[in-house]
Amino acid sequence: MRRYILIAFLSSLPILTQSTNVVLTNDDGWATAQIRAEYDALKAAGFKVVLSAPAVDKSGTGASTTTPTVLATSCEFNTCPVGSPAEGFNASDPFLNYVNGFPVDAVRYGIQTLAPKLLGAKPDLVISGSNVGSKCSNLGRISGSGTVGAAGEAALEGIPSIAFSGSTASQVSYTDLTTNPTSTSSIAAHIYTTLTLKFVNTLLANPAGSPLIPAGVSVNVNYAPTTNCPSASSFSFIFTRLLPSTTATDVVTCGRNQLPDETSTIRSGCFATVSVFNASTKLDVSATFQGAVLNKVQSILSCL
Repeated sequence: MRRYILIAFLSSLPILTQSTNVVLTNDDGWATAQIRAEYDALKAAGFKVVLSAPAVDKSGTGASTTTPTVLATSCEFNTCPVGSPAEGFNASDPFLNYVNGFPVDAVRYGIQTLAPKLLGAKPDLVISGSNVGSKCSNLGRISGSGTVGAAGEAALEGIPSIAFSGSTASQVSYTDLTTNPTSTSSIAAHIYTTLTLKFVNTLLANPAGSPLIPAGVSVNVNYAPTTNCPSASSFSFIFTRLLPSTTATDVVTCGRNQLPDETSTIRSGCFATVSVFNASTKLDVSATFQGAVLNKVQSILSCL
């Protein structure tokens, strides 16, 4: 049933997706169920997408970077052998790529090399995640997140970006999507994928004339656990800030100029939080920058 719901949703997406180049990345690795579910769904929706993600799990590596090297161990879930090149691809689908480095290295390779080569131009958007595990307001978790680090790197390279993270699931192979479709991880992957496509589609549906996302900032989206939220329709999007504050003056929405923080919101129900952060500092941005994003996605937002 969930597959049919996702297909119905994809068929409703506007034709504009067909001209949108996307680099898809994460910090959990190129062969996890979550990123492959999103890759398949983005393609089915008409996006031109290339996946460029770490060869192995690189969670918690923030904005770390290195020179990719030949693999001394196999790729995660034995998807490529020891001795494989520093960058490689799936033999049956060259749009599925790994980088033996950090998430920042993977997204750079996707932006600078793979997108021009395979999509014919640099990407219009970078989607980082969905990460397995939420990345909410605690500053250490934000700055230490490879998912957020990759989104921040894309923004610093001038590419609009969004970091997505989901509270439910574990780091399982993409093969689980077909061999164990009713598992918690597989179900969560499809729910979070549907929500991600809804958010991206809303962002892209706004009229041209202003940047998709302001330069130098990115967006952090977190999904609550699916335990008591059994479908994508269970979730409501809430505009939030990274860190709680009683003194900050935020963009006015829902009749107030102080936004709820991510962590308390996620803990309070079936919510998807939307926060805007500075790509360099990984901190909250001004009301002006918040407002630029709020105006793009207002149509899907709810109030607490």
